[in-house]
Order: sequence, then C-alpha cells, then structure tokens
Amino acid sequence: MSQITTLIDKQDNVELIRDEIASILAVEQQNQQALATADGQDPDLWKLRVYRERSNPWAEFQPAPESPVDDVSPIVNVWFDTESFDESRSNTVRNQHATATYNIDCYGYAKSESDPGGGHKPGDREAALVSQRAARLCRNILMAGHYTYLGMRGVVWKRFPRSIETFQVPIDNRNAIKVVDTRLALLVQFSEFSPQVEPVELELLSVTVRFEEDGSVIAQTDFDYTAE
Repeated sequence: MSQITTLIDKQDNVELIRDEIASILAVEQQNQQALATADGQDPDLWKLRVYRERSNPWAEFQPAPESPVDDVSPIVNVWFDTESFDESRSNTVRNQHATATYNIDCYGYAKSESDPGGGHKPGDREAALVSQRAARLCRNILMAGHYTYLGMRGVVWKRFPRSIETFQVPIDNRNAIKVVDTRLALLVQFSEFSPQVEPVELELLSVTVRFEEDGSVIAQTDFDYTAE
C-alpha cells in the first residue's frame, strides 16, 4: 500500500550544490575581470567560460579545418562525480550525511606558433599554462572565505579540494592545436533530506498487486483524496 502522499518534485541537494558551484564561478570570474580592468590589467586573463555537465565542452576548440577559434579563453565544466553516505552521522528518518565529489575541469587551448621575439611557442606548454591558470582561479574562488559554505549554510558543512591533476586532451590529429585539462576535484559534505510523514485525509478504496510471469510487480490502486 502506498504511503507517500506528496509528489516528490524537487532536486536533491547534491544537484543544487553542483549548480551553486557553477553559478559562483560564473559570477566571480566576471567580477575578477572588472577588478582587473580597474587595476589596468588585461581582463581576458581572468575570463572563464563556465558550463555544467558537458561531456565534450572542448569541441569549441575544434572548428572546421583552417577556421579560426572564435574564443580561446579557458572553458570550465562543473560536473557531479560521486556521492557517499555516512551512516554514523545520519538519521534514518529525515536526513543523511553525504560527501560528494565535484569535478571542475579547466580546459586550456593553445596553438603552436613562432614567437615574435624569436624561437618557438609550443602549443602543449601554452595550453597547460592556460589550463593551470584557470584551475588556480577556480580553486581560489571556491576556497575564498566568502564561500566557506558555498552560499548554502545549514545544508553544506564543509568544502575542501581533494586533488588537482592534468590531462592531455586528444582533440584531433593536427599537431599544432593543443588542449589541456586541469581537473580540480572538490569534496563537499552536506545534508540530504527525505520526505516526511504528512497527515492527510485519505480513503483507500482498493489495491490489487499482481506478480507477472516476467518478474514484474504491477500495483493497481484507486485512491479517494476527497473523502470526508
């Protein structure tokens, strides 16, 4: 017999925190550009293009052959990785203490070219430097005292960087173009909540449960929520 009387029409906190991380980065990178401009520096060095849950955001760095890349500023992709629960710190009725890992992938783009001052600027090195600059900015923003609880105090208990690592992205076979990903893995501890008992007037008219030969269980119910 069904017991939950309210529609589960919400996002879990693990999803809301992911969106909040992406929002924080999007807002603060704009603020950093404004501060850089006011300080007489190049604001593009603080520009980030922030995405959420993309599988291949670096595709923008791979235009048609011979076509220029419109925007070479680093791309940041925020995505949820794993979530685990601590039974000893949880309540079996209302809230569960969770720890989630969010990956913040920072993609840097560069193209091998001649240095105007002489010599050669290898694309792999330049892409790595751009990627690491973006990851540095993301880590500093998310670990700033202003965001100790990621703007979700009462839900988020702790956030802390777990690791930073770098990957070469096999973007294509054109050796001049290089893309490097520096991944910041951020651990967040928070509470996840579940629906509670809410008394309602409910008259159950009938319930039929049928076990099919293929193993499926079919429930046919008829509820009357207007009963007095």
